[in-house]
Amino acid sequence: MMRIMAKLLKAVYSVYAGFTFVLIMLLIFPFAFIATFFGSIRGGNRVYRLCMFWADLWFPLIFIRHIRIFEAPHDKSKSYIFLSNHISYLDAAIIPKAYRQPIRPLGKVEMSKVPVFGFIYRNAIVTVDRSSPANRTKSVRVLKSLINKGISVLVFPEGTFNMGTAPLKEFYDGAFRVAIETQTPIKPVLFLDAYQRMPYQSLFLMSPGISRIVYLDEIPVENYTTDDVSVLKQEVYKIMEGKLLYYNAARRKA
Repeated sequence: MMRIMAKLLKAVYSVYAGFTFVLIMLLIFPFAFIATFFGSIRGGNRVYRLCMFWADLWFPLIFIRHIRIFEAPHDKSKSYIFLSNHISYLDAAIIPKAYRQPIRPLGKVEMSKVPVFGFIYRNAIVTVDRSSPANRTKSVRVLKSLINKGISVLVFPEGTFNMGTAPLKEFYDGAFRVAIETQTPIKPVLFLDAYQRMPYQSLFLMSPGISRIVYLDEIPVENYTTDDVSVLKQEVYKIMEGKLLYYNAARRKA
């Protein structure tokens, strides 16, 4: 009986969270539409700031409290290649809470087809179609161009949800190759409680509580060449894996 009640309460809470999410999105949509007239750089930065405003309103309304933990000082004036673990649909909403500077996440092109949300999504991120080699190449060029303009980028190096029981899935090479080729430092930022707040198994299993974000120290890439992509990838993987275990990050249990 208690389990049934708990599931029912989570479902009601999830519907409420979804309703407020859409309501705030509709409120900011006209401003996002106007922002796009300022071009891909200035306009994109303004759309992202609107996303920050959206997140700052939404999370208190759904009783999720964000805590940012900095293991080392963070310089928001620098460009980084940010890397985060990916384990929940809530990750997309956590992004503007975690990254408070000009940034473009790399995201799946499929999400840009969602009405209204898709318009904001594709103007705030760099879309990629992983099934198309030509599109992947184009996305990499866009990421490099943004870095050269002083805008940080965010990549989920796992590519998709980590549905296993290990802290991380295997990483793709792309982010590490871009980091070396542009000589941009890597900055891992961990999402510790996203899975607990919203498991990927269902949109109706959300729960209120704490959502911790951990900024790790930056990882310089000056001593790496393109022949060292695998080495850099494994080093970053070990760092992120170790810290996820240290902070007891939520994930599916065996």
